[in-house]
Amino acid sequence: MNTAARAPALSEQLAHVAQAVLAVRQGRSLNDALAAVPSSLRAGVQALAFHTLRELGACEALVEGLADRAPAPPLRALLCAALALLAAPHAPGVSYPAHTVVDQAVRAARQDKRWQRQAGFLNACLRRYLREADALRAAIAQDPVAQWNHPRWWIERLQRDHPDHWQAILRANNRAGPMTLRINRRRSTREAVAAALMQQGVASRFVGEDGLELARALPVEQLPGFAEGWCSVQDEAAQHAAPLLLQGDPGSARPRLLDACAAPGGKTAHLLERIDADLLALDVDPLRCERIADTLRRLGLVADVRCADAAQPGSWWDDRPFDAILLDAPCTASGIVRRHPDVRWLRRESDVAALAQTQRTLLDALWPLLRPGGRLVYATCSVFRAEGSDQAQAFLQRHTDARPAPAPGHLFPGLPGTQGEFNDNRSGGPDGFFYASFDKARPR
Repeated sequence: MNTAARAPALSEQLAHVAQAVLAVRQGRSLNDALAAVPSSLRAGVQALAFHTLRELGACEALVEGLADRAPAPPLRALLCAALALLAAPHAPGVSYPAHTVVDQAVRAARQDKRWQRQAGFLNACLRRYLREADALRAAIAQDPVAQWNHPRWWIERLQRDHPDHWQAILRANNRAGPMTLRINRRRSTREAVAAALMQQGVASRFVGEDGLELARALPVEQLPGFAEGWCSVQDEAAQHAAPLLLQGDPGSARPRLLDACAAPGGKTAHLLERIDADLLALDVDPLRCERIADTLRRLGLVADVRCADAAQPGSWWDDRPFDAILLDAPCTASGIVRRHPDVRWLRRESDVAALAQTQRTLLDALWPLLRPGGRLVYATCSVFRAEGSDQAQAFLQRHTDARPAPAPGHLFPGLPGTQGEFNDNRSGGPDGFFYASFDKARPR
């Protein structure tokens, strides 16, 4: 008797992908949408959903050219999921013959009551695409949303903010980012983890001071020593935070540190892996605070984790100044689109100004808590200047006792490019980030 698990049909996966894409277009995060997918299907559905969202601008433009009338949103999402596979068929892990895609998309439509009557319409659209692909793609070639697969406002903001890099940023956003590990200095070394990975047939390379970038991603349970706390998954860009903060004057052998928006705890852990400190880690969400605590337990680290609003120090501060403060502020996440392709479709242009104001509020609330001679590091996983260099310059104008310290400034996703060494269709290099460091002047 054959007891092997049945491979999920593409039609099943496409139906769930369409649901996920529809949820994103209705304002829900992809993570929330994927949580409703059966666990046996989730990995495949996630890969297809990521691919569809990376091609969504072009696919929605193609739908307009294929359909005389606008299809209902659920059918439109299914059509986009199928078109993504037909229009970009060589993405790793999501490649299927064209006839299989059409057959399975039509089958998905016939198996769902919402789409049954439209299965013939879906079939006609997909077959027309196969016949007229070159002409249809030529017709949308001048549409920037279709060309770059980002909202128009996003493209225009990048053109203003980074006129020399905007195209490279958008190209990198449409590729998968690499899997990067941060090695816990207290429990292992980069050399030991790299050797253990090579025994599993996975090449890696050193990045930053504590990082290993993998040639291919692995499930965390297959990472050497993960359960024992040897390493954590953390992008190269995020690993700049701890060294920047600790380059300042420590104040004492055991400095007092604040990680003001700490969840899920990666930067908190990195600080404690590198130095003995009394560290207070804050987050406004109780569930996210639990994630910080879980992370620290796995790594064998200890911090004071509290659920509190960093912008309201009166509710949690004990009037003792901190030697150093890390503010990894809430932002648009415009720098981590490689890993969260739904972000570009969820954000609205008005979010940039709203989140920049939140960052300003946090900066002004935390600065008085820093001792003279101490350092505050302001970080965002954003490539927009309003959440980066513009914010930092405005802070220096408001606080005459702040002195700029060396920091990377804007980091762009995938730059500098390191794709060639591994040759695996991933966008090497860090995520998009911004860092500024401010030292507080001592009284004269």
